[in-house]
Amino acid sequence: MPVRALRTASSSQNGVGAFILQCKRIDFHYCDWAGSSRGMNLFLTHKLPQFARANPQIEISVSPRPRKHPVIKGTYINGREKAICVRNLEKEQILQKAELLRDASGEKLKRVTKPVRSTNESVRGIWSPYHGAAHTI
Repeated sequence: MPVRALRTASSSQNGVGAFILQCKRIDFHYCDWAGSSRGMNLFLTHKLPQFARANPQIEISVSPRPRKHPVIKGTYINGREKAICVRNLEKEQILQKAELLRDASGEKLKRVTKPVRSTNESVRGIWSPYHGAAHTI
């Protein structure tokens, strides 16, 4: 009797075998002179080294942008970019924005129409009041 291989019943999904962080690069742009970059300059000197040590899988680059507001840009493995302007924010708020970019998936924001999205249809089917035994009142 020949041995036959089983067909794959499921597709691989992120987080099932190993987690792959979607953010691959974060760019910090700042201005040395402008007052709107004061919080970004404090963040770069005090909080960025700890953030970089905690996230070695993310490439971090810092570049000056003279006479412009400070911006954080996140680049994702699906090719998309997200940018957040952080003008006049404190260093703790900028850290929260950097963590937001780190944890984002890179996908566009979508309106959720159904609370549950599944690749498999329901085993029991769609309920209808006409199924089952008739009820008399």
